[in-house]
Amino acid sequence: MCLTRNAAPWPSIQQGERAVIEAAMIWNEPNNKSHWNLDLDPDWSIYADTAIRAGQAIAAINPQLTRVLGGMSPIDPAWLRRMRDLGVLDHVDVVAVHGFPLDWNLWPIHAWPEKIAEIEREVPDMPIWATEVGVGSFGAEEVQIFGLKTTAKLLLDRVPNVYWYSLFDLPHSWGAETRHREAEGSSYYRHFYMGLIREDGTPKPALEYYARHADKMGLMQWFHFEDPRLDDAVAWMRQLGVRKLRTGLSWADSFRPGWEDWFDRMMESLAGFELLVTFCFTPEHLGVEAHHTSCARDPQEFADFCARMVERYAPPEPSRDARHFIPEATREAAHANS
Repeated sequence: MCLTRNAAPWPSIQQGERAVIEAAMIWNEPNNKSHWNLDLDPDWSIYADTAIRAGQAIAAINPQLTRVLGGMSPIDPAWLRRMRDLGVLDHVDVVAVHGFPLDWNLWPIHAWPEKIAEIEREVPDMPIWATEVGVGSFGAEEVQIFGLKTTAKLLLDRVPNVYWYSLFDLPHSWGAETRHREAEGSSYYRHFYMGLIREDGTPKPALEYYARHADKMGLMQWFHFEDPRLDDAVAWMRQLGVRKLRTGLSWADSFRPGWEDWFDRMMESLAGFELLVTFCFTPEHLGVEAHHTSCARDPQEFADFCARMVERYAPPEPSRDARHFIPEATREAAHANS
């Protein structure tokens, strides 16, 4: 495979083609202070209430859609027991783990099977997905190659779904989603080197090794509001033969002007991939604190957002068969002309 960006435009989405949402994740890393403000919810009781409401709302719209507990980071059996005690596991179908043993975690990469086994012992009747795994090139690009090859060897035949983080390096001008910034030392700067493709659009050596597993190992890629990288991401993923993608729909973004157009465009562009969509990020005006990591003042409002997104992009199968996803503006125009 020649791993250079294909200069020719990709064919437009065929009429009726749509993204296939196979699962919905309820928040991202709720046991990580970078993504959930533990000062506001030290015992996770508010997150539990939020997740239960969201799980119920998703199932009410589409009971066939797989519900995934927010991927835990760190991998923590005690936190999972807390979720079970609070009743959360009755409203999700999958438990998810995130791991970065060569960048942030305090365990060696070869401990992946042991880490999976720790969680399996807690929930022997539930599938475990590795929804965010990765190794950055901050130290050396050879380290990323080693990490990708080792992760693939240890996990692809161990758990049903694995998602590599990420396709693109995070642009330095954007800043990383973390609450403690430079206080992390070099750990903060590692956020900008987790991609397989550099900020300037050139592939790293590890991309060639990822391509060998692209049909089995999904990608995890966040897209910011009106992200200019979306089209390039789609082109790269199609060239690589990627089947599965994890991304997010931001509750906070749903209050921006033009959010419907952006969400529709993103979902339309991702047609042909099997999607795990993460619902997260609190709008500042709805949080206990004016920050996207804050718990909501009213957790039901987050559940209502999840329900709206499922209704819009992942209706139950009979609806999917009868009416493929068409952006709202297109549906309204067709109705007006009928």
